[in-house]
Amino acid sequence: MAKFVRMMFYSILSIFGGLLGYKIAEYLQGIYKELQGSPLNFWSFVLVGMLVGVAVAPLASNLFLRIIDSVILGMKKVSLQEIIMGSIGLIFGLLVSTLMNLALGSIPFEKISVIGELIKPFLYLVVTIFWGYLGIFFATRMMFIQSFGQLFNSGSGSGSRSTFNWNRNIKILDTSAIVDGRILDISKSGFLQGTLVVPQFVLNELQQIADSADSLKRNRGRRGLDVLHNLQKDPGIQIPDKDFDEMGVDGKLIKLAQEMNAQLVTTDFNLNKVAQLQGLKVLNINELANAVKQVLLPGEQIEVSIIKEGKESSQGVAYLEDGTMIVVEDGKRSIGEKVQIEVTSVIQTVAGKMIFGRQKRDHHRR
Repeated sequence: MAKFVRMMFYSILSIFGGLLGYKIAEYLQGIYKELQGSPLNFWSFVLVGMLVGVAVAPLASNLFLRIIDSVILGMKKVSLQEIIMGSIGLIFGLLVSTLMNLALGSIPFEKISVIGELIKPFLYLVVTIFWGYLGIFFATRMMFIQSFGQLFNSGSGSGSRSTFNWNRNIKILDTSAIVDGRILDISKSGFLQGTLVVPQFVLNELQQIADSADSLKRNRGRRGLDVLHNLQKDPGIQIPDKDFDEMGVDGKLIKLAQEMNAQLVTTDFNLNKVAQLQGLKVLNINELANAVKQVLLPGEQIEVSIIKEGKESSQGVAYLEDGTMIVVEDGKRSIGEKVQIEVTSVIQTVAGKMIFGRQKRDHHRR
């Protein structure tokens, strides 16, 4: 395919360069009498024009191939609905460009010296590309707007179904992040910048959880709905209606994030890994929580309350305020007491950090 495109560009540009050289030679022979009747000078212009066309052909063909590759890569992220709407818009744009080209055809550009006959084809090409692109732009944008005023500006209000400003930093919340509840505090703290998006299919799943017969699921679903209600007040969320048939919720989230060039916010480990394999940026709330936990190094001292015994018979277990578990050597005898411990080691696990330490007897307090 690439070889064929390059050969096509070599042929077209060499012919175009030869024609341009022919026109220049014809013009110069009409001005300078010494050039008249000299086939050598005439064909030398044609040859130079063809050589220039051949020299430009590699650059033009490489640029064309890069554009095609970008288009193909972009189409992989586009839904069938957008392709259909874009095709309709392209057809409409080409019809408009045809009418405009008919009007341009009545203008006598050929009367302009030397390049007059080349201006008209160039303008035809520019008008066709411009209106074709404009038709695709309008048709695809129509899928995401509810009024003409939203066509170029999404607005920044907190309306739940307003359209999107594609230049903004968009973050899509999945069900696990909403039910978790911490997203509300993170958002209000100002660390989560951009537009928060909750797709309609996520809202439907959340409603099903809230209507579940299982009391635990029902409570989690209702908490998630309360979180969304508070997020809608401040900082504001958007709820697009776009859906994808015959796909699970996780698949729909990945597809929507790809189309909107958005980031996924989740606590789901499996969704996190799959989305990353798809090349998406994922913000995992659990990873954020682990990142901001208190950092302790071996040798540091800290006061904790031992609340229960550990797995070993002599161990006691305490917790920091952020939930980090501390295993205290010989701490079983001090259950229910506040003790001063010295950190001996810190282990990073999949679930988070685990700290091991031993008591400082001289600071033991009842």
